[in-house]
Amino acid sequence: MKACILAVLACASLALAQRSPVDQAWDLIAQGRRPEAIRLLDGFVKAHPGDADARLLLGSALMEEGQRSESIAQLTEAVRLRPDSAEAQNALGEALNAFGETKAARGPFQKAVDLNPAFAPAQVNLGLVLLDLGEFSAAAPHLDRAIHLLGQSPDAAYPHYLRAKIYTQDGQVEPAAADLRKAVSLDPKFAEAWSDLGDACKSLLDDAGALAAFEKAVEFAPQDPVAQTRLGLALLGEGKAQEALPHLEEAVRRDPENQSALYALERALRAVGRQDEAEAVRKKLADLLHQKDQADQNTFRAIQLNDQGAALEKTGKLREALAKYQQAVELDPERVGIRVNYAAALLHTGQWNEGVAELRKVLELDPNNSAVKKALEEALAHPPRGAQ
Repeated sequence: MKACILAVLACASLALAQRSPVDQAWDLIAQGRRPEAIRLLDGFVKAHPGDADARLLLGSALMEEGQRSESIAQLTEAVRLRPDSAEAQNALGEALNAFGETKAARGPFQKAVDLNPAFAPAQVNLGLVLLDLGEFSAAAPHLDRAIHLLGQSPDAAYPHYLRAKIYTQDGQVEPAAADLRKAVSLDPKFAEAWSDLGDACKSLLDDAGALAAFEKAVEFAPQDPVAQTRLGLALLGEGKAQEALPHLEEAVRRDPENQSALYALERALRAVGRQDEAEAVRKKLADLLHQKDQADQNTFRAIQLNDQGAALEKTGKLREALAKYQQAVELDPERVGIRVNYAAALLHTGQWNEGVAELRKVLELDPNNSAVKKALEEALAHPPRGAQ
């Protein structure tokens, strides 16, 4: 009997030892040891470049680590190896979307749902990116399909939440509230859904329901300044300024430029007789509004100067165009399009070092701008004689 037990144990140990590197990597990720999983998968992929499963897991793990180019490279290769896989297309879309490339993510998500319309994660993801792109009517059927596929599972809470945003955009508050109620029933700790439900209840003149929902939102996401502001405003509206104060103060602490929170905080402070503090908040709000107004004026003027520069450049007046672009950059230094024009004008007027420096600044502002990356690569490949 003992010999049989030992034989069984030996077989079990052998089976464990023979587990694939992908399975081992999954275990490491489950234990929170993602860097080790990445190292394991990286070595395996180098030895077995045709293993799509390993590339999929490696690409997703790299995405979680914020390694954009490596993640997308692995997932792109996984899609090439497995072009008819909805899961692979969806994984690539998720990585692109995670790195802010919403438009680029749309294609893989669309391919995923075309390959497998019953693959609910891809339906949700496609609905999400369409929402982000402002295509609400196009997003709705994908979210509806996902809701149908997921049924009563907790995973259905998120598409219900997104579907409510479309109803809200269309001015249909009651259907939005219904979807949000469904979302929080499926996932009772879904703070964002509670917060939006509170807003919907407020629009439906259900003040008690709104207050209860806002309280839930803050309970589950006390770090969210929007949730704190909404609860503070609801309490303030009921004449409970003292109760509103800690929520509004927390909102301002977490988001010092939150104008709604600042305005409400000033009102609450005045209501409880703390006039000096209220005046300080009023002054801060006035300063913020002045800064915003100045920034808006600078942006408007910068766009004008940029347009003038483009017009001068078309007529061959590069030096005059360069001066306009430079003025525009000084007024609005974070506007990518203006900096790109300025960089191009510098390069075209022979100021290679300055042009390359500007292209690098653009990539600091927009790291995923492939056109600028290509322009920088070309500029570096063809430096003028004597350039450093």
